[in-house]
Amino acid sequence: MKKSVFLFLLVCCSGSLWAQGTFSGDLMMNVNFFQSDPSIGASNNPLYDNALSGSEAWLDLRYSISGFTFFLRADAFNNSNLKNPTSPSTDFGIGAWSISKDVNDLTITIGSIYDQIGSGILFRSYEDRGLLIDNALMGLELKYKITNNITAKAFGGQQKDNSLVDVDKALHTPPYGPVIKGLNIEGDFSAGKVHIIPGIGVLNRTLDQASMAGVVNTIDAQATEGIQFYPKYNMYAFSVYNTLTYKNFSWYAEGAYKTHEAISVPGYDVPHANALDSAQPALLIDKPGNVEYTSLNYGKKGIALSLTGKRTQDFVMRTSPNETLLNGMLNWQPVVAVLRPERLMARYTPASQDISEMAGTANLALSPNDVTNFTVTYTHINTLDDKELYREAYVDGFYQGLKSWIFQGGVQYMEYNITAYQSEGSTAHPIVYSVTPFAEVTYRLNEKNSIRAEMQYMDTKQDYGSWVFALLEYDMAPRWSVSVSVMYNTVVNYNDDNKHLATSGNHYPSIYTSYTKGPHRFSLAYVKQVDGINCAGGVCRYEPAFSGVKATLTSSF
Repeated sequence: MKKSVFLFLLVCCSGSLWAQGTFSGDLMMNVNFFQSDPSIGASNNPLYDNALSGSEAWLDLRYSISGFTFFLRADAFNNSNLKNPTSPSTDFGIGAWSISKDVNDLTITIGSIYDQIGSGILFRSYEDRGLLIDNALMGLELKYKITNNITAKAFGGQQKDNSLVDVDKALHTPPYGPVIKGLNIEGDFSAGKVHIIPGIGVLNRTLDQASMAGVVNTIDAQATEGIQFYPKYNMYAFSVYNTLTYKNFSWYAEGAYKTHEAISVPGYDVPHANALDSAQPALLIDKPGNVEYTSLNYGKKGIALSLTGKRTQDFVMRTSPNETLLNGMLNWQPVVAVLRPERLMARYTPASQDISEMAGTANLALSPNDVTNFTVTYTHINTLDDKELYREAYVDGFYQGLKSWIFQGGVQYMEYNITAYQSEGSTAHPIVYSVTPFAEVTYRLNEKNSIRAEMQYMDTKQDYGSWVFALLEYDMAPRWSVSVSVMYNTVVNYNDDNKHLATSGNHYPSIYTSYTKGPHRFSLAYVKQVDGINCAGGVCRYEPAFSGVKATLTSSF
């Protein structure tokens, strides 16, 4: 009822006050057509057997007038595979709404709050449509400009429940029961060539009675394991952060701490241990948590150096200990590793760990002249008890000194704990070792037309084994882009404890085309895709095998 009233007010305002205010919006829509292919595992589920097609769409509307800003987003899911890639979800409703008002130095917002504290380690409410994350805070936020250099914001409410447990009522379910309150004060100061942006954040989450009952039931069930404690209704978390810039240097540092609470920890030995083992069941334990994160950057003509490090211990931030996976997340932890867009490298993308992680990355970029660039990267990630999670040594080169030609090539060496990151592999063979050389050549026919060829080869004896990937793309700026690509499984590992026993020789072809005109962009693709991590548009997620056609539409007005 409240959402219907808000929609009515928005329509009235946009109609009667159109000439006085500003109206804008955007549309995003995906459509999938499922074509069964048992040879690659894209079959035997409701999407391929019954639904045969599915879609999801988001329509944003914004109207601003006299210091007011009205926002409304309508969400539509029709046999969508976005939340559960093997089962259709259907629903329609208002996914987000808000009303904001500027009163001198105070901004008042009620409804769906999207904001964060610092880098997001302590708190981040955001939307990521590629992962179907929408953890908006449903409540009230106040932002006040204390001075020209100091701003404070306070918020309170409940997090949107985007779990889609009941697909017929997904957008109409109430928010998560626990109440979330936060305070953030941030400054912005300069003294000569030194510029600092310091900040502090405080967060409190109070469990509701239903959530506490679920925690108590789980603890009672752990009695035979010797893990018993009294859970707390309130969790408090704090962070301090600062960005310092001086000449060519930039340094960001953030530290966060959370008080004792029940957290869900998969694979902890019982009753006492620090080692993670995904083969063991998840348990609730009583732990405080902390994160230390820093990034140091230096750059001048011809050279740029970046050093990033993070230490995480039991820093699980959720609406309640009952939530897992992408449900009920209160924060976002930066990923220290470099996310590679290349198709084969993206298959083994390391996610940030909130239980136990010690991570570091060094990245050096060199430009000896205007037409040549080199990049060297090393990443080292372990658990706190020194269990290996991820290693990467990477180098590439870029050259555009020949008329109409651009060349790029490099190689990646990687070690990836597939058991920890994807619950794949085995205890005896948890690490995927790979070497991936790649090359890319672009030929510019004229100012608008170009041809690009890309080739990658991944050599590994784990998981599915080795791969070849090739792509040919023709761009006709600014309207058309057409490409064809293929992945080919050249060598398959038949080890008894590796569940991937697909027949060597499977091809995964794709044909893609896109058309852009003004604010509108259309794309159409025929895709055969192996299961695993897939990255598109900076979003990486695990996807099962796919066979069929994908179409997208984006538009703004």
